[in-house]
Amino acid sequence: MSDDRRQDPPVNNGLMISGGTHYVGNQAIGDHAQAFSGSVSFPPQDAERTAELLALVERLLAEHRAALADPEATTRELRRLREELDEAEPQPTVLRRALDRLNEFVQPVTPLVVAVGQLAQSVQGLPGI
Repeated sequence: MSDDRRQDPPVNNGLMISGGTHYVGNQAIGDHAQAFSGSVSFPPQDAERTAELLALVERLLAEHRAALADPEATTRELRRLREELDEAEPQPTVLRRALDRLNEFVQPVTPLVVAVGQLAQSVQGLPGI
């Protein structure tokens, strides 16, 4: 038996942009593709995970204190972050500033950079932040 159905050539559903400056918004290409508008968010983290990460950063600060350019300032910034998180309604701008400064202070120490990055993700995922 032969199959009498004709096969269509493959279709390229790609996108080609050339020349000039392009500002691209949400796009969807291909069969059943969908593009969504609005803010992208991550699943909320819990306060327990944030507390674990704070404890990890504190432990790593103690272990790597000698490698930090300004260990006292780093400790102060972590304390500010913890105090703001303990508030009934933590202010996102205060949290961001503390996390940014903390990240700057720990730059020479890779384990601290990783831990502070995880802490920042956790804090940003907390409800109300």
